[in-house]
Amino acid sequence: MPLGRQMERRATSSGLDSPVRTKVAIVTGASRGIGRGIAERLLETGYCVVANSRNITSAKTLPPGDRLKLVDGDIASSDIAKQVVDSAIGNFGRIDLLVNNAGVFIPKPFTEYTTEDFRKATETNLWGFFYVSQLAASHMRLRKSGHIVNITSSIVDQPVAGLTGSLVNLTKGGLESVTGALAIEFARDGVRFNSISPGVVDTPMHGVEAHEFLKQLSPLNRLAEIAEVVDLVLFLECAPFINGEVIHLDGGAHAGKW
Repeated sequence: MPLGRQMERRATSSGLDSPVRTKVAIVTGASRGIGRGIAERLLETGYCVVANSRNITSAKTLPPGDRLKLVDGDIASSDIAKQVVDSAIGNFGRIDLLVNNAGVFIPKPFTEYTTEDFRKATETNLWGFFYVSQLAASHMRLRKSGHIVNITSSIVDQPVAGLTGSLVNLTKGGLESVTGALAIEFARDGVRFNSISPGVVDTPMHGVEAHEFLKQLSPLNRLAEIAEVVDLVLFLECAPFINGEVIHLDGGAHAGKW
């Protein structure tokens, strides 16, 4: 049984159904792939969710309901970030969890990156973290409680020969570094920061024809499943002494050459 459903069963059987249902999460990049999976499971587990992506309303990929609010727009915009946070507080009264999932991967040799590539990676991967995290952390600090989870990439710690994507290292590497810094800065305020560093995840981003090559990027010779990333988010949610951690979900790829 997936971890989220185990949590839901334990909460219900122990009479803790109400507190679970009052938790509020923000998920960015939530219209597809990992973000959609996280948002769906949080809703199933009883969370209220504010989900964001550029066109999340028209995507119609999340089940409608009173516990779901959608905010369209680029999370790299400070105005959109404010709308997302305001939606959580205005509709649900609080923010317990922020999952910074929105991100881009542009695979190119370093000398072939364009100014537009650099701008796109920096805005989505860094600005998209900065504005919404700053606002959410300010709210969490006042409540003395909260958790911010960043989705990064395994190649930050373990670059792979033949897989050129240095803009990911440049930007997502910054998120892994700042995770530890902010975990220390906010520890006395009851706010935790953690990162999940997946290898290649089986999402629509990767065509089936590329799977055999992509499997070779993990010692376990397979892709990660979206559900495995979701389970890890929910595990971190119920592990309150884990803080400042970068957890790799790559079948051992970060451990070294194999």
